[in-house]
Formats: sequence, C-alpha cells, structure tokens
Amino acid sequence: MSAPDTLAGAARAITQEQLRAYADASGDHNPLHLDPGYAATTMFGRPIAHGMLVLAFVSEMMTDAFGERWLEGGSLRARFRAPVYPGDTVRAAATKRGEEDGAVHYDVAVRNQDDQAVIDGHASVKEEEA
Repeated sequence: MSAPDTLAGAARAITQEQLRAYADASGDHNPLHLDPGYAATTMFGRPIAHGMLVLAFVSEMMTDAFGERWLEGGSLRARFRAPVYPGDTVRAAATKRGEEDGAVHYDVAVRNQDDQAVIDGHASVKEEEA
C-alpha cells in the first residue's frame, strides 16, 4: 500500500482554557501563556499558545495516517515560525516529498486561519513492510 501524497489534520480552535489545561498537563506554567498582564509586556502583546501544544497537532495527524508505524518509529523536525494566539484556528498538513531509505518523507506545516505557517518542518515514517 502506497503512502498518501497529502495529509490534513482537523482544524483546531485554540482557547485560553486549552492553554491552562496544557500548562497543568506539561508543568509549563510560563506566564507568557497564562497571564494576560504579563504577556502584554512582551513582544507578543498577549498570551500565546505553547509551541509543543501546537506541534502536537502534527503528531496527531501522522498518528491518524500511520498509527503504530508513526508511534514506534516516526521522526519529526520542526521550526516555530509565528505565534499562535487564543482565538486562532490552526490546521496541520503534510505533502509527500518522497520515499528513500525505507521511509516516506513529508514536508509538514501548521497554518493559521490567515494561511500563515506557524510551524514547518519534515516528518518521516518507515514504509509499510510487504
């Protein structure tokens, strides 16, 4: 079975409640994410989403497409390009770059509602054994 040429994750609306829940789950209580007064003094001007929260949408998309293959041996390299704010809607997507060395390689991105890349990078997953 051939790997799909494109993948698309679900659209996700980012809320301040998600940021609080992620902070509790991860232990990352940086006021940049949680305190509007503090965040107003930063270059962002308001709270921003944890980068790893947003990056998790790429892993969710890859898990949906490849299941155990992704979970057991997937590889992801990413760059954070722009902040994500509560109220933004983001969607992960991937485009197949090729197959090499027993793996399928994808260009991945998370884009916001304005089609701005907030994360981009590369993902690889081992090809399915025949």
